[in-house]
Amino acid sequence: MAFYEDFSRVYDQVMDQELYEQWLDFTKRHLPKETKSVFELACGSGALSVRLAQEGYKVTGLDISEEMLTLASKKARQAGYQLDFTAGDMRELSGLGKFDAVTCYSDSLCYLENLDELQATFDGVFEILNEGGTFIFDVHSTYQVDEVFPNYSYHENAEDFAFLWDSFGGEVPHSIVHELSFFIQGSDGKFTRKDEVHEERTYPIDDYLARLATAGFKEAMVCADFTDEAPSEESARWFFVCKK
Repeated sequence: MAFYEDFSRVYDQVMDQELYEQWLDFTKRHLPKETKSVFELACGSGALSVRLAQEGYKVTGLDISEEMLTLASKKARQAGYQLDFTAGDMRELSGLGKFDAVTCYSDSLCYLENLDELQATFDGVFEILNEGGTFIFDVHSTYQVDEVFPNYSYHENAEDFAFLWDSFGGEVPHSIVHELSFFIQGSDGKFTRKDEVHEERTYPIDDYLARLATAGFKEAMVCADFTDEAPSEESARWFFVCKK
């Protein structure tokens, strides 16, 4: 799994902030009114965590990247919130408490290497959910990974950094490799180059549903692209709303 090491320094600058509003809106539509506590899995820089807190939820965030959690804590303090952020692995969630809801967005589950790791994560989420709790996550569709991402390039230049993102097809089915290069300006005015490789993988919808059922989830609704509509053949992002 990629840890977003140096990428965390420019993450918020290259991430489309409007996406967080869409994730927030989707979450609010699908969480029961009685939901009080939300565990944000792979919370990243905390942008959604803060928005959830502003909506009145008691938020706990987990991410594998210490750098991301530093950003998240800073962002929460600046917004006037003291949120509970924890460094950890989504594949090992035992002993973290109980929550009314768990969210996992920004295709974070696609960084898991195989179906066994996906199953371990689903099992852990089921364990930390209260009875009747809700698990919401999104993943890249197979269409997005197989048809859209290969040979995709995104380049951005700013005064204090430059960012290059190039994607190539992976070796296993429905996988993609993102090669990231960024140039960050230091306090001395000099630019330092950093490179990272991010590998993602997705699966057909039926594979996700089968693993959710194995974990114990009694129902799961599948939507697409931030809407409540069923996926089409060319949907880019699948959303799953699951009940314990």
